[in-house]
Amino acid sequence: MGFRLAPARAPAVGAEAMVASSHPLASLSGLEVLRAGGTAADAALCMAAVLCVAEPEATGVGGDLLAIVRTPDGALHGLDAAGPAPAGVEPEPPAPDGPRSVDVPGAVAGWAELSARFGRLGLARCLAPAIELARDGVVATFNLSRAWRAAPHPPAAFGPPPGFGHSYRLPELGATLERIAAEGPPALYTGPVAEAIAAATWLSLSDLAGYRAQWVSPLIGIYRGLEVAELPAPTQGVAVLEALAILGDREPALDAEVSAVALALEDALATVRDGADVGGLLAPEHIARRRVQRPRGVAEPAGGTVCLCAVDREGLAVSLMQSLYDSFGSGVVAADTGVVLNNRASCFSVEGQVAPGRRPYHTLAPGMLARGGELVGPFGVMGGFIQAQASAQFVIELLRSGLDPQAALDAGRFRVGGAAVALEEPLAARAGELHALGFRIRTGEERGLFGGGQAIIRRDGALFGGSDARKDGCALGI
Repeated sequence: MGFRLAPARAPAVGAEAMVASSHPLASLSGLEVLRAGGTAADAALCMAAVLCVAEPEATGVGGDLLAIVRTPDGALHGLDAAGPAPAGVEPEPPAPDGPRSVDVPGAVAGWAELSARFGRLGLARCLAPAIELARDGVVATFNLSRAWRAAPHPPAAFGPPPGFGHSYRLPELGATLERIAAEGPPALYTGPVAEAIAAATWLSLSDLAGYRAQWVSPLIGIYRGLEVAELPAPTQGVAVLEALAILGDREPALDAEVSAVALALEDALATVRDGADVGGLLAPEHIARRRVQRPRGVAEPAGGTVCLCAVDREGLAVSLMQSLYDSFGSGVVAADTGVVLNNRASCFSVEGQVAPGRRPYHTLAPGMLARGGELVGPFGVMGGFIQAQASAQFVIELLRSGLDPQAALDAGRFRVGGAAVALEEPLAARAGELHALGFRIRTGEERGLFGGGQAIIRRDGALFGGSDARKDGCALGI
């Protein structure tokens, strides 16, 4: 049975393997890794590194990483490479940016874990395209140019914001990436780079040297026969599963979707903490109780990230997200390393104060789909706190309308925030359906506020890929 194709852009198609990311150079580099015999993990790692250069406002080696890996035998593995706040500080109100907004950067530790456990080609080969681009230059895409110009604290060391179609170089970042390729995580967590990070922030050398990424068990929910996997706390992945569970198997109307998402976000913001057991949010009695309640509305901080997906010839599938959080993160660059540091500790605003040695509520929500023990595919939507909302909407569209992954990603979205619901232009005409919920309706919002996703779906023996039209990327298959 085929997809219902949208009248606009068709999905990419491949017989053996596929990648999808928010930048063409990242997707092309990932595809070349697959053609060279690499695994989906190698391809994902390569794309993640390229995006540190091609979208430096959104991601970098100073950020963090979360991923879900599905092996050909159906086993799910969650990679949690989100770093904590410094262990030795006192609780205090979270800073929105600057040196005291930085958590331990986990991305590089995540790269090494992904490569060692599921890769084949090694770090050096996977980082080579990013190193070359950092040194030789990259042409700025439309969205990068706009985001760089709008950033509140772009790093002066990176030069002036490039115009659309103008090139820029990041040689200091290229040198750091080369060290990581040669030495692995010690190149970032010990030695001169670690010393530069510690000197620029409130992190100590022991905070950096003691960091380890960890493998965790994903959470699984069932929506209309589809198995949906998300990561546990401290991520907001449970909100995706709770929203879908509240909807159940009924055909959802727009007001039901908004209500389910708002209720799930309320619960996630109240419950999700580092180390918390959030399984109770998916318990049948809790779902039944929430299904008949009215949402109050929740205020969420802003933030962004990158998302990418890969599936290889053997059936290994990866959904990976990597982030600095806000645009250019904390705005702090570690001396002459080219490492822009995250401001993930600002997310302690959910709790009200920084929790020393702990991770804050985390926006990254990579997802994986399966049915009857067979892979359906990896997916994810970037965009800070819209990630859980948009991920649920993607799954709903995929099943409700029978859309291909490109069309499901491009479908109009809503965004719940505080007492308001923003409706993207395709949904603006349906605002009347939401008045009974009591939300203030906003229309005419800029498209970038509604995130940008990637997805690969296996169907009828082929792979179909989608790359959100709100971003600059593409899906490519072989």
